Amino acid sequence: MKSYRILWIVLVFTLGGSCTSDFDEINKNPTAVTAEEASAKFFLTNPQFELYAPNRFPYWRAHLIHADRFAGHVSFGFNGSWWTDELCYTYNPGYTDATWNWLQDYVSKLNLFLTFTEEGGDFENERMYAVGLIIKGLYFQMYTDAFGEIPYSEALNIDILLPKFDTQLEIYTGIIEELDQAIAIIGDATSTGDGVQDLGANDIYFNGDLQKWKKLANTLKLRMALRAHGAPGADFSNAAITEALGGPLLQDEADNALMVKDEEISQWGSAAYGDVWHNFGRGSDWTLGQTLIDYLRDYDDPRLEKYAKPAPGGEITLNRPVEGEDPDGFAKFPERVAFILETLDDASVTYISQDYGDSVKVTIEENEYYIGQPIRLNGEMYPLSRFELWSTPQDIVIEPKNQGDIFPEIVMSTAESYFLQAEAAVLGIGTGNAQELLHNGIMYAMKIWEVDEGEIAEYLANSDLAQLTGTQEEMIEKISVQRWLAAFTDGFEAWSIVRKSGYPRELAEGVTNLDIFGLGDTNGAYPQRMQYGNDAKNLNGDNVNQAIGRQGPDRLDVQLWWAR
Repeated sequence: MKSYRILWIVLVFTLGGSCTSDFDEINKNPTAVTAEEASAKFFLTNPQFELYAPNRFPYWRAHLIHADRFAGHVSFGFNGSWWTDELCYTYNPGYTDATWNWLQDYVSKLNLFLTFTEEGGDFENERMYAVGLIIKGLYFQMYTDAFGEIPYSEALNIDILLPKFDTQLEIYTGIIEELDQAIAIIGDATSTGDGVQDLGANDIYFNGDLQKWKKLANTLKLRMALRAHGAPGADFSNAAITEALGGPLLQDEADNALMVKDEEISQWGSAAYGDVWHNFGRGSDWTLGQTLIDYLRDYDDPRLEKYAKPAPGGEITLNRPVEGEDPDGFAKFPERVAFILETLDDASVTYISQDYGDSVKVTIEENEYYIGQPIRLNGEMYPLSRFELWSTPQDIVIEPKNQGDIFPEIVMSTAESYFLQAEAAVLGIGTGNAQELLHNGIMYAMKIWEVDEGEIAEYLANSDLAQLTGTQEEMIEKISVQRWLAAFTDGFEAWSIVRKSGYPRELAEGVTNLDIFGLGDTNGAYPQRMQYGNDAKNLNGDNVNQAIGRQGPDRLDVQLWWAR
């Protein structure tokens, strides 16, 4: 694997003078970087890995605590966790600020590369600049889809200290225009240049292959145009979808934009899930969400054992609260235990339940059953939601940095390209065979996880979730669920899929039972956005308030421009 170390270039300029040739020879530094060896490529790697694998602080608080949980892929709130699973469904300024500050501050790293490579820049190279524009599109799409209106048009202008917030319509339009610009610049080129001008190994997505970058740009354009489709004022979407479908898209395994984890840099430079899992003991661990496990298990998806481990099981005692100390908990204990047992029933678990009045003992075969934890359980459910009941991630997902194979970061996959094409076909915008496109998407999604080809073929032939039947809406549901399943470990995109499509329905419908779930600030509704960080509100309050005036209150349940 590649090391993501930044090579800071020191340019040595020799001023003219009346020095002798011997003096020049004596003072020549054999390690100095000459002008011919200087290149902007040394400033690309940092913004690449920091967008998808930042240091442990935002990786934990942005990816795991927010995006992956809002996506419904993971859950906290088991007995022994540091938090109930209400965390961040009720606004938490510390965790919110960590997410906002990471995304807000990221732009300076990307801007350095763009400034160096733009026309007139110190390392002017229009093809490198095109790569920078594509990364800019990936970044701003993630950023705006998390918060809504954000600084975009003025965000990279170092002369503007308090940038305005742009509408999502403006941001989406601007990103697509810049993607078109990048695609045009790349044209038929295959590299950014010769020698030191070739991005090569410094490009940790595509090793400098510009035609793959072009496919990524076009696929990102298709993603955004389909997300904007049907939103107010998104008149550009149909044309953009058609244009993207007419260009090259991510097509095969070699086109996957997967960022392999570095083997040298510490978790304080670039982190992984395992850096959280293994550093703090049980309190920081997490389980896999019920909806994720249900779709994998109930539809015989061979990714089940790739994503998850069976629940530890064993003998689990659920203690009833003392009536005098917790009358409400005492009274609702039977209902809450019934909910736990119903979850086991839904997972087809064979178990023994023994009710002793002041406790219930549940016995489950160890390491046998895949059981997802229901998300958003409230604090009263915390003592009953035992870690031993729920499935956890496979080792390849939670391996710590520099200690073994880790599943790569998903920048964008070939699988998504086919799912998007299938959706466009179902909507009547694309002309491809939607069923065939869906199957290709599932196949490539499973290949990323090294699923056996025979198992893939069996799933495609027999799983109802792989067959596009029924109404247009029913077909969109299946495509959306497959996209959501394939986005496991890419929580920001999986969360967006649910908000745009309304699927999986089990997540999008939210929760209602106050005795079981934490309704949070959304009164049980599915979270639609994150609240703005205090840094923005304190330092750029006027522009934040203007955004709120257009978008709606700064709340978790305020829908974004494109949301269903």
